[in-house]
Amino acid sequence: MDIGSMVASVSTGDLASVQGQAQVAVLKKAMQIQAQSAAQLVQALPQPQPVSPGQPGALVNTYA
Repeated sequence: MDIGSMVASVSTGDLASVQGQAQVAVLKKAMQIQAQSAAQLVQALPQPQPVSPGQPGALVNTYA
């Protein structure tokens, strides 16, 4: 095995490692952005109005 092929194999392995690390970093950033967007959507939901006693939905039938 000559020096050129050894260098080429090491460089290829390093390149694959760097590419894999970059892909993981991009994936983590995308997931972080999605989590922030989801949190903003949940916060944007209006709060439900409380139901007064006697109105439909005031009692939950737990035996159904």
